[in-house]
This record gives sequence, C-alpha cells and structure tokens, in this order.
Amino acid sequence: MRILFITATRIGDAVLSTGLLDHLIRTWPQAKIVVACGPAAEGVFARMPNRAWTILLTKRRLRLHWLELWREVGRERWDLVVDLRGSAFAWLVRARRRVVMRGGRQPGPRLGHLGALFGLNPPPLPVAWFSAADRARAAALLPGEGPWIGLGPTANWDRKVWPAERFVALFEALTAPGQPLAGARAVILGGPGAQERAMAAPVLAALGDRAVDLAGSIALPEAAAVLARCALFIGNDSGLMHLSAAAGAPTLGLFGPSRVGEYAPSGRRTATAIAPDSPALDSMASLTLDQALTAARGLLA
Repeated sequence: MRILFITATRIGDAVLSTGLLDHLIRTWPQAKIVVACGPAAEGVFARMPNRAWTILLTKRRLRLHWLELWREVGRERWDLVVDLRGSAFAWLVRARRRVVMRGGRQPGPRLGHLGALFGLNPPPLPVAWFSAADRARAAALLPGEGPWIGLGPTANWDRKVWPAERFVALFEALTAPGQPLAGARAVILGGPGAQERAMAAPVLAALGDRAVDLAGSIALPEAAAVLARCALFIGNDSGLMHLSAAAGAPTLGLFGPSRVGEYAPSGRRTATAIAPDSPALDSMASLTLDQALTAARGLLA
C-alpha cells in the first residue's frame, strides 16, 4: 500500500491533519506514506510511523511548486492520494483512489471537514509524534517533579496575540498559594524569528527565573514532548496551541480575530477563552483576565 498525503503549509493545519494520518496508519499498518507539506510543518511528521519520506512543498510563482512535486511523484503509481490542499494535482498522477478536500473556506470545524473525507464521525483527534530521545530531551529541559505551565504568548500574526501583561497576570493567579498549580514554573514556547522573540520577551522579563525560555529554540518533536510534560498550556491561536492539544496537555486557546468555530483546539482536554467581540479584527484586547482565568480553572477542574 502506497499513499501520497498532501497536507498544509502552516503548522496548525498540519497538526489537525495528523488524526487522519493516524487513521490511515491504523487501517493499513503496512502502508508506506509519502507526506508533502510546507517547510514550517516538516517537524510535525518527522517521527510519524510508516513515513517513507517527506517532500517540502515551497510555494512558487505561477504555481510551479506543483510541477516540482509532480517531478518527484508523478511517475509513480499510488494506491491512494489524499490532497488536503484542494488542488487538481491528485488527478495528474496515477492512483487507484483519490480523496480531495474541497478548496476554499467551509463553515464548521476544520477537523470535521477532514473526518468527512473518509466518512469518519466523530473525526479522529490529532496526534503528536515524538521519540524516546525527544522525551529525554524534554525531561532535561524541564527538570524536577513540580508542575509546569506552558505559555504560548506569540503567533504568526500580531493581531492574534493577547497582551503580554495578561499572560503574566494569569500565570501569577494560577500559581498563587492555595491554587491547584501553586508554585508551578513556566516554560515559554514560540516560533522562530525576531518577531516572535519580541512577542515573548516581555513575558520572559516579567517571570525571570520562574520561566524557561524555549521560544524558537527547539524542534517540533521536542516541543511536543515538552508540551506533554505540562500540567496546562495557555496560548494564542497558533500551531503550538494545536500541537499542545495533540500532545495531550490540558490546553486553553485564546481567541480574538480568528474563528473559534473552525480552529478551536482539538484534544481530550481543551477549552477556549473567546474575546466578546470575536472575530473582529482588533478583538484580542477585549479578552479579559477574568475570562481566561475562569476558563483555565474550569479546564483544570
């Protein structure tokens, strides 16, 4: 069984597609799967079982990235081609079966759209793949027995970012004496690049030696292992939020301009705190500390 799986450019969408991949692996345990994804999402699949190899699909002018993909896979015969990009590519290669997601924005949860491709209701939840070495690395980065709270104060779009001082105040409230996570330490996570470093900097400065700085410095499988060690993760709508939910950490997603009905975190223990005027463009500032604190306490309970 040979499967070509064409998935997302962005990390969050790529993580959401892992549940479907996990379903395919369980259905055909002997299958060899080739994954085509954007460069940023490569680490999502780095530890995936049954992965033959990964093709990095970098967007080119005039859609030349599809020509590059055809050069790699077009001469092969596939048992199944799954295209989550809604392109015509699946019809240009030889395949016994093709499953193509409809292009454009669709109402309802993204996860439901993915499950519907194979008639799966409820849809399979995302998974996070990481190795024993990743787990050992996470243990070294987050030593000790005490609880850890993961904070994701960054995003790839600044309008999705909750004010840094509220992240700090929420952490203080959750770790105060008498609280379920009293004395917990923070681990700060974020994507690479100067923009996300700048978003994380005020939170790191305020928490000082109570926080471990991992923003942009570890690979995605290591980040998944770190998140799996967290008693709670709180983050803006981002790829890290989805990775946290997939890793099994209790995950609180903070939503303003993005549509929570489409991109709420999907996992066994998840919750959202939604700005009152969401999905307005500048709604993140209206999400109050009390709203987020209530949602976090409910999730922990």
